[in-house]
Amino acid sequence: MSTLAGKTLFITGASRGIGLAIALRAARDGANIVIAAKSSVANPKLPGTIHTAAAEIEAAGGHALPLKVDIRDEDEVKAAAAAAADRFGGIDIVVNNASAIWLAGVEGTPMKRFDLMQQVNTRGTFLTTQACLPYLKKSDNPHVLMLSPPPSIDPKWFAPHTAYTIAKFGMSLCVLGMSPEFAPMGIAVNALWPRTVIATAAIAMIDGVRPENCRTPDIVADAAHAILTRPARSFTGQFCIDEAILRESGTTDFDRYAVSPGQPLLPDLFL
Repeated sequence: MSTLAGKTLFITGASRGIGLAIALRAARDGANIVIAAKSSVANPKLPGTIHTAAAEIEAAGGHALPLKVDIRDEDEVKAAAAAAADRFGGIDIVVNNASAIWLAGVEGTPMKRFDLMQQVNTRGTFLTTQACLPYLKKSDNPHVLMLSPPPSIDPKWFAPHTAYTIAKFGMSLCVLGMSPEFAPMGIAVNALWPRTVIATAAIAMIDGVRPENCRTPDIVADAAHAILTRPARSFTGQFCIDEAILRESGTTDFDRYAVSPGQPLLPDLFL
């Protein structure tokens, strides 16, 4: 399968950034996109809402269902999954993209930030997947994709930002547990992480990172497309890196993904 035409994707945090890029790539195939995100009203600091995303998705050739969802809220997530299935007849793919970031040490991390990251990253991923599971079981090529890194116990990834690392690796640990649990159901569970820093609003949280040393979200979107079009029964439990997946798929020109071609690229966290 090389297209997502007619497939229904439930994407958290799809109002902007990487989530929106993944949605637009699928929309160009003619996919149905459920935009599950909190941003329903414009924010001058963070451009993009579920409604502007829906308009872009429709313009790209897809079908959009914008849903205001706080993925920390169990009732809201379950209602969104039901609404998605009711509108499009099911759910084929879940992309757990929504994430909260706070890059500080122990003393610099308020507990409200610690709790937010745990609730959005780890718990939100678990809850969203759980809520969509009954519908994924009915799909002919169901996928769950986490935007999370390969797990590691190297202290260098914990010491500078213990709370964030725990929360982000929590998403990756979901892959380790869910992939073998869901394999008998034919549901693939994989992770995807960028080799370089991606130019999104989140880079403002990383000291010294400039957009010209980053790639655009399109590289992650194209890599996600390459994963989500693979047979679910034979490709699961993998921690994929965007550039490696695209090289396997035959991509050789990576300059087109650079914000400023020719500038040195910064490796992302956890790699």
